[in-house]
Amino acid sequence: MASPYTETVDLTTRGREQARRERAQEELTTDRKSLDPISADDLPDIAQQALRAIGWDDLMEVQRKAIPHLLAKRDLIVQSKTGSGKTGAFLLPLFELLDPSKNATQALILTPTRELARQVHEEFEKMKLGTAETNELEAALVYGGVGYGKQTKALKAGVDVVVGTPGRVLDHLEKGTFDPDGLEMFILDEADEMLSMGFFPDVERIKDHLPSKGKRRGYLFSATMPQAVRSLSNEVLKEPEFLSLSVENVSVDKIEHRYYLVGQMEKDRALLRLIEAENPKAALIFANTKRTVRYLNKFLQNQGYNADEISGDLSQSNREKAMDRIRSGDLRFLVATDVAARGIDISDLSHVFVYDVPQNHEFYVHRTGRTARAGKSGKALVLATYEDEFQLDRIGARYGIDIQKTELPALNVVTDEVKVRLRSALEERLRQADSLRRERIEGFEPFVEELCAEHPDLLALLVDEAYREHG
Repeated sequence: MASPYTETVDLTTRGREQARRERAQEELTTDRKSLDPISADDLPDIAQQALRAIGWDDLMEVQRKAIPHLLAKRDLIVQSKTGSGKTGAFLLPLFELLDPSKNATQALILTPTRELARQVHEEFEKMKLGTAETNELEAALVYGGVGYGKQTKALKAGVDVVVGTPGRVLDHLEKGTFDPDGLEMFILDEADEMLSMGFFPDVERIKDHLPSKGKRRGYLFSATMPQAVRSLSNEVLKEPEFLSLSVENVSVDKIEHRYYLVGQMEKDRALLRLIEAENPKAALIFANTKRTVRYLNKFLQNQGYNADEISGDLSQSNREKAMDRIRSGDLRFLVATDVAARGIDISDLSHVFVYDVPQNHEFYVHRTGRTARAGKSGKALVLATYEDEFQLDRIGARYGIDIQKTELPALNVVTDEVKVRLRSALEERLRQADSLRRERIEGFEPFVEELCAEHPDLLALLVDEAYREHG
């Protein structure tokens, strides 16, 4: 679902938007308490060891400006574009600020996705290698979609840092397997997502388990920081300072172009595998003919996906209804021809699938330009036959686009990822169940054990139904 804080700017509002941005820039950069930036040589010795362990020669701009605030133990909001080094800005100070002898979790880092949580945890572990002789900080990775056992064991053994996603962290807090009483630092990465309506209720519940704002510090890091999110920041921060390094160019404004070689008769299955691997919140799928559009729409619906179509056969009012649905987040996949899709502007569209390489090369630019809107990044994924490769080479050469040939993800890899996502979704449903429903669920547990032993195919059918609904 599209974030309620995303602003779609049309031609009539660009002047007002520019003025708003200028005001935001002035507001964010006006900071009477600013601290002087530092260099790598200014870091505490142990943070320098962590820096060298990860292979960095010097600090990036966001690190030079943000780290002094963390070392001074001041609550802080940091706005800096994607890829600017925000993760290092909040990880490096941990090696100076946390005390491994306390035997308590002192820092909690929340991210919106498992992938980002893994990435943050991996960077921490790399930094830790450089401090092994002088520091024994331990971190636990906590996210949904996998078993609780390993995470529970790590939490009970005692870790200094927890990196995780909101749902699973909340589970551990409510089950008593995560003791947050010694927490000193609460960090939200991708804070615009973490404080959106999708995550904010869980973040609120997590916050209620933590020491109060005055007893621990809070930090928000994000590429974008809309006013609505800054207002909500008061829920988790106490008198935060603002550090803005990006207002105009808040993210990597580019499209990643890939193509996959598949046979004509295998295209529909290949599309399905890519959808399951990429798991986009919303996407456009372009085909060359109305007949193919109708087929793909029905194919996706039969697989349980929320899909619709627009083509020259539809009336203008029906096309507008389909467009309104995908803009509002009520529709996940829109299958379209070029003529019907002209002028589509959806700021939160992360993926475009090109099912057929267009005969008119200019249409490739129009199709793929539907993603990476409003400063966002996006992906354009092309299903190409061997005959299409020459056309893609010409498109790339003419428009200066690097379209990378890529192998389809292996079926077993996709299946494993689907299982993780499905388990995570079911766990979320269980968290939201009231006491009466939980009693009914417990009553079904013996029946589920019977199904596992005697009819695993029936249980698999129920799991598939849940996946179709979730997907």
